[in-house]
Parts: sequence; structure tokens; C-alpha cells
Amino acid sequence: MAMIKEVRIGSVKIGGDNPLVLIAGPCSIESQSSAMCHAKALKDITGRLGISFVYKASYDKANRTSIDSFRGPGLKKGLKILKDIKEKLGVPVPRQTDLILAAAKTGKAVNIKKGQFLAPWDMRHIVKKIESTGNKNIVLTERGVSFGYNNLVSDFRSVLIMKDLGYPVVYDATHSVQMPGGMGDRSGGERRFIPYLSMAAVACGVNGIFVEVHENPDKALSDGPNMVKLDQLEAMLMKLKRIERVVK
Repeated sequence: MAMIKEVRIGSVKIGGDNPLVLIAGPCSIESQSSAMCHAKALKDITGRLGISFVYKASYDKANRTSIDSFRGPGLKKGLKILKDIKEKLGVPVPRQTDLILAAAKTGKAVNIKKGQFLAPWDMRHIVKKIESTGNKNIVLTERGVSFGYNNLVSDFRSVLIMKDLGYPVVYDATHSVQMPGGMGDRSGGERRFIPYLSMAAVACGVNGIFVEVHENPDKALSDGPNMVKLDQLEAMLMKLKRIERVVK
């Protein structure tokens, strides 16, 4: 297997010989207070466990199943909220964009999520696209593969195949349990499987875990069925750390 490059996301180091990193937050920014509350809680949990943490929340969910679904606060307000979290809490934040090359040209870390329709070996083409800008701060994310209608499955060979490209690999446990369009006008999910799939991913050597978290997923404005309950996250992370110690 190729040596895994170390990538910096703000002050966080992922890949190389660094321990597991957590990328987490609600699916979408529901409000300024909600975003800050979740970010602070996640920083407290990861601080207690000694886990490096990057905050994630979408400001525009443009890919919703229904036209009536909540999309978020939009670009300007959403970026301001993320900036406040970064400055007040001192945690890195990833921002989502459709413009891969434009993002790559900034020189900052670019996290590319494998489409559920894409084979892991085909990620090499996306890696080359980003490398063509001179940027080698690349992180790859596995998120399950389509399996019939309204269902995804995880093939953990993908972790090893993508690590052969030489870049850190993250496992998106949240969207791997998603059931696209499974609730008719919106996506469903089976959050009870998130801890188990996360443990399998850590055992396979991922460099980071991506989970969407909410204090009350059943009341969340998007992706509630496949989000981890905030008060259950710490116990899950403790298990992941134990598995990581054994694997390493």
C-alpha cells in the first residue's frame, strides 16, 4: 500500500501517522444558535477524548428530493455563520462547493466524496483533476454505493483501494446508511447502523470518520433519519479509539 500523505485542514492533520480525525456537525445549518451550539458540544466531546475535529454543516442543500425541502440559510449567511464558528471556537470548518477546480486552485485542502455510483478505482481521475492545479492537499471520502432502489451498501475494499492513491481516506458513516428517496418525498436512513459501520471502517484503517450529528435528529430539518444523536456520540468515539489502538 502507498504511503499516505499528511494533509492539513487548518490546524488539523489527517493522514500520515496521525490518529483518527472526526469531521462532524448537523446536516445543514438550521440557525446561528443551533450551529454554534452543536459546534461547541462537538468541540467539548472531542477535546475530552483527544480527537482532532473539523466542523461540518451545509449552507445550501441544493440536492434535496422535494422542492419543498429545507435547503439551509444560503451562501452569504451560511458562510458568515461558519466564519463565526471558526473564529469563536477555533475549529477548522469544511465548506462545500460544486467547483472542484476552483476549490483546488486555492491550495487549501479539498475533500472529495466518492459518488454512490462511482467505483473506488475511478477516483484516480478526480485526484488527477485536482493535482493538475498543483494542489496535493487531497482527502478522499467513501460513502457507500447504490444497491438497487433507495438503498446503499458499504464495500470496505474501497477504503484500501482509495488509500492506494496515496491520500487520506475518510469514511462517511452518515450517508452510507442513507436511503435515498426512501421516505417518498425525502431520504430515509437507518442511524442504528452508524456505529457498527464506523467500527468496520476504523478496523480497515481509515484516517477519519465523517458523521452528521444533531441533538434531536427526529426534529432536524434535513437528513434526520441518518444522523447520530449528540448524546450518543462520545460513547461511539470511545469505541472507535479502542479499535484504532488495536489496529495500529
